[in-house]
Amino acid sequence: MVFSSLLFLFRFLPIVLFIYYAVPCCINYLWKNMVLFLFSLFFYAWGEPIYIFLMLFSTIVDYINGGLTGYFIKRKKKGIARIFLVCSIIINLSLLGIFKYAGFFCEVMNQFFGISLPVKELALPIGISFYTFQTMSYTIDIYRKEAEPERNIIHFGAYVSLFPQLIAGPIVRFQEIAKQLRERKHSLEHISYGILRFVTGLGKKVLLANSAGLVWTEVTKYSSLEMTTVAAWLGLLFYMFQIYFDFSGYSDMAIGLMAMFGFDIEENFKYPYTARSITEFWRKWHISLGTWFREYVYIPLGGNRKGKTRTWFNIFLVWFLTGLWHGASLNFICWGLYFCAFLVVEKCGFLKKLEKLPAWIGHGYVCLVVYFGWLIFAWQDIEGHRVFLKAMAGLGSAGFVNRQALYLFVTNFVLLIALILGSTELPKRSIAWICRKQEGMEAILQTIFIITIFLLSTSYLVNASYNPFLYFRF
Repeated sequence: MVFSSLLFLFRFLPIVLFIYYAVPCCINYLWKNMVLFLFSLFFYAWGEPIYIFLMLFSTIVDYINGGLTGYFIKRKKKGIARIFLVCSIIINLSLLGIFKYAGFFCEVMNQFFGISLPVKELALPIGISFYTFQTMSYTIDIYRKEAEPERNIIHFGAYVSLFPQLIAGPIVRFQEIAKQLRERKHSLEHISYGILRFVTGLGKKVLLANSAGLVWTEVTKYSSLEMTTVAAWLGLLFYMFQIYFDFSGYSDMAIGLMAMFGFDIEENFKYPYTARSITEFWRKWHISLGTWFREYVYIPLGGNRKGKTRTWFNIFLVWFLTGLWHGASLNFICWGLYFCAFLVVEKCGFLKKLEKLPAWIGHGYVCLVVYFGWLIFAWQDIEGHRVFLKAMAGLGSAGFVNRQALYLFVTNFVLLIALILGSTELPKRSIAWICRKQEGMEAILQTIFIITIFLLSTSYLVNASYNPFLYFRF
């Protein structure tokens, strides 16, 4: 079950909201968290019932290891506490490795060493990378004395399985939400904000990402006689917007849903395509993942405190793992290392030079680097790799442009403008300016926006069969 489905919008969500608010706020929100826990398990089991046991196993393992880690830390027995910390990390990474990377590593070993290890294709549990990182951070934070162990398994189970951010993030660390599990405010303001954010994300996903994805899918299926230079470049541009609006749309929906249930969580995207450097881009793109790798990999390895050689190694390792986290394929590793190279160059002094240049140069540089980065990222989705690359280089047999490419551009021109504007703060600033000029307009505009986007999104879902879930591999 995904957020952008009629089943979720008109059945699951209304039912869970009704029952959640019907249950009284008593005993530190125990009953409300019970509702969230049970409905989250149902949500997760809808498509893959068997993997509910995997999530329950992870929940119990980390609940026990976290509790024991905290117990021995309080008694100043750090060595024993470290055993339970290591146990938690090993079990979590083993599960992730078996289900997500076992087949990939067997294929790599077979190719490089000429052996014939059996490659078993296991169905990937949806969201396993997200909730694995969350449960690992729980035990690590307890070991660092940055969080207290959660004694109630219902509260902890709700944290691990919360359906709003289960399948596509953001990654929420326990220390950020521990207090809210037992004490949070429900108000009309929270609910209205949640609805606004959810509908905004729904519109991003359904109206923008899906529409851009249709163009990209069409272009990747072109034959060598149809793939012109313009078509190839235009197709990748639409993919660049599809992946942004898809992922940021899911993050907006998650933040909105969490607000409806009284939770406040951090932003995951802050208009990354408006960045002026790759360093800034990664401070705005998938913020929760970058924060996780910084807090639990980069800094523990020494960060930039142990000399240049160690710093470069730490950066390399973080971006190798970042690429690998995105999928079990060499193209994702290459994608991570591609950005690693630009970040190292910027750290070596290019960033300071870039900051002195006009803003448009920085924006252009970021867009070009990210654009070609998505080419590496999308490699698995391109059916005719050689044909696509030759066309981009202007060496395709179809030439530079043809009527089909022009038709593709003209018919999607309005969509392209909407994608460009939507990836900037211009719409948000324009609405804020109107509201400042006209008192009382904010509530009216929000209501019109919510109704319009929701109706358009629903109409799209009723009539369209194209509604991909790009982050299934996570």
